[in-house]
Amino acid sequence: MLAPNFDTARPLDIAAADYEVVRRAVEFVNRRFRDQPEVEEIARAAGVLPRTLNELFRRWCGLSPKDFLQAVTLDAARRVLTESSNVLDAAYELGFSSPGRLHDLFVVHESLSPGEWKTGAAGLVIRWGFHTSQFGMALAMVTPRGLCGLAFADEGEEEAALADMRRRWPNALYVEDPIATAPYAARIFDSRSWRPDDPLRIVFIGTDFEVRVWETLMRIPMGKATTYSDIAGSIEKPKAARAVGAAVGRNPMSFVVPCHRVLGKSGDLTGYHWGLTRKRAILGWEAGQVCKE
Repeated sequence: MLAPNFDTARPLDIAAADYEVVRRAVEFVNRRFRDQPEVEEIARAAGVLPRTLNELFRRWCGLSPKDFLQAVTLDAARRVLTESSNVLDAAYELGFSSPGRLHDLFVVHESLSPGEWKTGAAGLVIRWGFHTSQFGMALAMVTPRGLCGLAFADEGEEEAALADMRRRWPNALYVEDPIATAPYAARIFDSRSWRPDDPLRIVFIGTDFEVRVWETLMRIPMGKATTYSDIAGSIEKPKAARAVGAAVGRNPMSFVVPCHRVLGKSGDLTGYHWGLTRKRAILGWEAGQVCKE
């Protein structure tokens, strides 16, 4: 990817170019966070000068590299979890439990019927396209009802990402149409467009249990976290933590449905379908957004 001309490029194009360096930095941090490496070490691993790395991180997420490092260490993750152990209950108390409730992206959702899901979404037309984002290439998938899928891919992995998503709904009709999906990508990745008067419409395609889990994920506020067992308790299935984990792993809408905000019981940054490096990057970016508020 060519580096953008910062005088003329759109903010999202700049963020997408920045992510390639961010990814290298995060991968290094992921290996060495226990050593709390200095900015100079992180910059060398990312292939840039320390000053460049500082400027890039502040442009990308609003945090310095050291602040970002702190935001995604396990200790920080555990603190976020400890400080928000009742985050799901609090969300209910704030009135965010109705089908039309608002969250970070101001989303309204509906679901396919069980019958439509059981047929593998037979007859459903899903349009798809790849777009730049601050977390790498994003695959957006839309139906006439709204967004149904959002995945990420590192460079060269786009075909694998598309195949992975198509396996979820094998009988749908897939049409490459980046013009149709571009407005959704723009809405999702530009926080200036997160407006309550113009909600993003999404449609869930999954089992009743999966949909309940995904709805619960959307109640986790930015900058907070919860656990699989807490989600199981909130949907009145306290012994179903493992099944909850499987449903979280099958979440088809990365970032929009924030499965990255689910941690292990001890606060560990557990697995993520689109990679732990990206999970750390998203959590760090969100920490920067919270700091701006």
